[in-house]
Amino acid sequence: MADWLAEGPFGDPGRVHGEGQRVRVAVEEAREQVAGLLGVRPRQVVFTSGATEAANAAVWGATRRRPGGVVLCADVEHSAVRDASSRLAEVAVLPVDGHGRIDPGGVVEALRRRSDAGVALVHCQWANHEVGTVQPVVDVVTAARNAGALVHVDAAAAAGQVDLRLADLDADLVSVSAHKLGGPPGIGALVVRRGLRTEPLLVGGQEERARRAGMENVPGIVGFGAAAEALAAGDSQLLVAEGKVARARTDALVGAATAVDGVHQVGDPDGRLPHLVCLGVDGVEAEPVLLGLDRAGVAAHSGSACSSESLEPSPVLAAMGVDPSHSLRLSVGWSTTDDDVDAFAAAFRPVVAGLRALRG
Repeated sequence: MADWLAEGPFGDPGRVHGEGQRVRVAVEEAREQVAGLLGVRPRQVVFTSGATEAANAAVWGATRRRPGGVVLCADVEHSAVRDASSRLAEVAVLPVDGHGRIDPGGVVEALRRRSDAGVALVHCQWANHEVGTVQPVVDVVTAARNAGALVHVDAAAAAGQVDLRLADLDADLVSVSAHKLGGPPGIGALVVRRGLRTEPLLVGGQEERARRAGMENVPGIVGFGAAAEALAAGDSQLLVAEGKVARARTDALVGAATAVDGVHQVGDPDGRLPHLVCLGVDGVEAEPVLLGLDRAGVAAHSGSACSSESLEPSPVLAAMGVDPSHSLRLSVGWSTTDDDVDAFAAAFRPVVAGLRALRG
């Protein structure tokens, strides 16, 4: 990325002159790198500004393809998915269990009930972005395809963390984000099933084979490709190795936290993403816990309204029957060390104990 940023103005990849074609080569090489990580053909990858735009594009294309059709969506989906859907169509809510997992049988039943009106789109995230629970995505995709409905998979939380092999899944639309897997912010992709054509969200140009108008973010695309190539190196052995290390570290975080009375894990303890865990903390709200951890040099997050940009608490946790104001979300990444895990373990117990003592 630094080379492209240092170069200053560069050619338009949509032009036939030499400068433009040099940039086109860089964009297409990055497309091949991203496709290699995701297990699809390069032509299926449409670069976007991130997973939020990709999800919006998926909803737009699907609802324009079947006007008046219903969108099936669980409350545990990301707000970009939920808000894009409710703005454009009637939404039928799919229920989830206490782990935040969609019931494939419930999807089949919802498709059957809505067969007369038609279903424009079914959403199923690969794994939850707040509690890490992995969804039965294969079963949901199969149910939707059997019913003749398009299906969108939000894989932003999972891409770069687990081996996706999207060609085997054969979902209609899949959204991913570069910054979630070590790439730069402001770039992502919508993966489109071979043979599927939908109206683009952004119009006004023929970029991305007329599937997404606008000048390509070349430095971002190159960075996305570089991160994807690194993770896919050695037949994804780096991905596997990072996953094992991340799982060991999040297991250690859970062990240190649940050693404190009144602390429990939220979400599926086994069928989850390796790098993400969610905790419930009894007897004290999450916000002061986050502040106490921050003073100790530990950055964490919560589903409570006061700890996010939203004025509403997490709908994901509410759908699971969990109190968002007592939740704590912890994640690890490529920069996390064992010392970071030890720092959390050393800080968590005294922070919680001190806050509980203040309550009398």
